[in-house]
Amino acid sequence: MIGKKWFYRLAAVVLTMGMGHVVVAQDAEAEPAAPADGAAAVKKKPSWEKSAAMGLTLTDGNTDTLLFTAKVDASKKWQQNEFVTGASITYGEDDQVKNNESINAFAQYNRLLTERIFALARVAFLHDDIADVDYRVTASLGVGYYFIKKERTFLSAEIGPGVVFEKQGGEASTYFTVRLAENFEHKFSERARVWQFVEFLPQVDDVENFIVNAEIGAESALTDKVKLQVYLQDTFDNRPAPGREENDFKLVSALAMTF
Repeated sequence: MIGKKWFYRLAAVVLTMGMGHVVVAQDAEAEPAAPADGAAAVKKKPSWEKSAAMGLTLTDGNTDTLLFTAKVDASKKWQQNEFVTGASITYGEDDQVKNNESINAFAQYNRLLTERIFALARVAFLHDDIADVDYRVTASLGVGYYFIKKERTFLSAEIGPGVVFEKQGGEASTYFTVRLAENFEHKFSERARVWQFVEFLPQVDDVENFIVNAEIGAESALTDKVKLQVYLQDTFDNRPAPGREENDFKLVSALAMTF
């Protein structure tokens, strides 16, 4: 059990990460302009795309509730390389009884082999006190393919072997999995986008033990730096800890800042 004070500390770290002070570097400056002899201008170096979002719901009176969420995302593309990472935390209470406490984090590196085919390495972490998951670490390798790869739209699929290390319901276990994933994003403009992600993680030698993670969301700009995000997260564990539900569902509305 992590406790409320640790969530507030983690929230500070998560939001600081989004501002670029902990994990991600500040955007690179543009290289000097090409000489004025007709040579082509030098392009700006690739930079990080970063955002930090926070949502807070409080009620007092006939009901006393608290729901706090924080999320950061960062990505960078350069040459034949793509890197994306993110982290989120959630804490909630209902009449001073905790009903949410989770931490999610992931990092993924893609190496483009052709314009559309890529090799990948991914690691993900989950802690969910309410679902009685002390930890779940998933590490995987694989290959992926971009079915659509345009400036504002992409659709990709991924497949590869992986291994899951977890402690759930007080029992630790390790098993091999095959990771199947699909990822989509479309930008209507620089001020609005939608995205969707789903992954399927069955145990290799016991396919009835599987996990499905999914997310779908939309984002719209309120100002040049501030955006409104609404997203739905769902985790389905076919074999949850004793006394726990199979499905965990979250609908979050948050304000996000880009840097």
